[in-house]
Amino acid sequence: MESLPLFLKLRDTPVVLVGGGQVATRKARLLQAAGACITVVAPQACSELLALLGLQGAEEAGGEQPRHHWRAFGYEGVQHLAGARLVVVATPNRTLNAVVSADASAAGILVNVVDSPELCTFIFPAIVDRSPLVIAIGSNGASPVLARQLRRRIEAMVPAAYGRLATFARALRATVARALPDVEHRRRFWEQIIEGPIATQVLNGREEEAKSRLEALLAQQQRNPKSLNQGEVYLIGAGPGDPDLMTFKALRLLQSADVVLYDRLVSPAITDLARRDAERIYVGKQRSDHSVPQAEINQRLLDLAREGHRVARLKGGDPFIFGRGGEEIELLARHHIPFQVVPGITAASGAASYAGIPLTHREHAQSVRFVAGYLKDDRLEHRWQEFLSPNETLVFYMGLAALEVICSQLIAHGRSPQTPVAVIERATLPEQRVITGTLSSISDIVAASRPSAHTLIIIGSVVDLQTQLAWFGPDTPQTPG
Repeated sequence: MESLPLFLKLRDTPVVLVGGGQVATRKARLLQAAGACITVVAPQACSELLALLGLQGAEEAGGEQPRHHWRAFGYEGVQHLAGARLVVVATPNRTLNAVVSADASAAGILVNVVDSPELCTFIFPAIVDRSPLVIAIGSNGASPVLARQLRRRIEAMVPAAYGRLATFARALRATVARALPDVEHRRRFWEQIIEGPIATQVLNGREEEAKSRLEALLAQQQRNPKSLNQGEVYLIGAGPGDPDLMTFKALRLLQSADVVLYDRLVSPAITDLARRDAERIYVGKQRSDHSVPQAEINQRLLDLAREGHRVARLKGGDPFIFGRGGEEIELLARHHIPFQVVPGITAASGAASYAGIPLTHREHAQSVRFVAGYLKDDRLEHRWQEFLSPNETLVFYMGLAALEVICSQLIAHGRSPQTPVAVIERATLPEQRVITGTLSSISDIVAASRPSAHTLIIIGSVVDLQTQLAWFGPDTPQTPG
């Protein structure tokens, strides 16, 4: 993090704005909205700026002391910054801009020079204003256009009524704090409010009904503090790796969890989306190294929920496709622990899409089969005669160690040795690698390429489409057969 985002209170604070054009006007509009007292330093100022600040094109002319001022001359030195807490520079003169920046920095005043991040001690973010809820997006000056694009997306996701909800919460914050002095208890109470029907009433403009309902719930909490201590488990499909592939619901539940259990298939970029104060517990397993046995994971979920925690169990891909999710919630169901299952994009869909391999295609494959590929006692038991159709795509999960067995069995049972094969390593992540070959050649190619165990195997003629349909960035490796 190159800079620390802060919200600065500017109500009745003196701010100097050097410049009087359209760019200065845009900055003045933000400063005025925050309640600042603005002094414009510029030999000329556009009519829009002067009208915005109520100066009517001239310095104050007696009578009531104006809130804003215009010094109708050019910047001449640090004396023009006297008393300012903040300086904004918006002129086309780069030499002047550098001088003002140096003067402000030497005086210990925060300064922003428009379009010159190297001269700034603070940067204006792109803002989504749902006052008193305000969302700021910054790029440290690297790409203001990108920040504005994200602002537009967030504006579409956050209705204007969220400002009403923030106002409602602020009005009752002190009341709730007095009634629920325990910080953890109070946090859980507010989360229940913000995520539940009371918030819906506020968003629909029914604040009085919402207030009555909140007060009733608050009284219940005072009578029975344990009523909020019911734990819950969220079994979340984290997808194949790229955090952008998670669903909105998965993200929402992950960020409401007190405890997060994750395994080695869940990328750090996804675990980083959890609340910073959430406890993180690694329960990763890999072939021949079950660091935490499955039965122990199941029991830990149960114990944590019984202690009143909201537990997010992150599973790579989809929890119900080779994720043993059914085993984990079976124990919870027997003990009447509330749980939610959030499906995720399974590795087959994610890997195939990012590699440019359609799992089905009218001219190549009319069905797809997901198959467990892990060895048990160095053997892989399947009804291989069912895997011989050239019009069906086979996807083997956890099959890297068994790749040679898979290929030899398919050939032995009648599938063509020239059947295309793709081994996709670290699918959907920046370091994704696609290794291609045929049933007869892929084992040797993989042995030379030495991919990690984080792989998926796709077998079928659809693999031949990969060179046509895949988009490879400059850093995306591929190893053809």
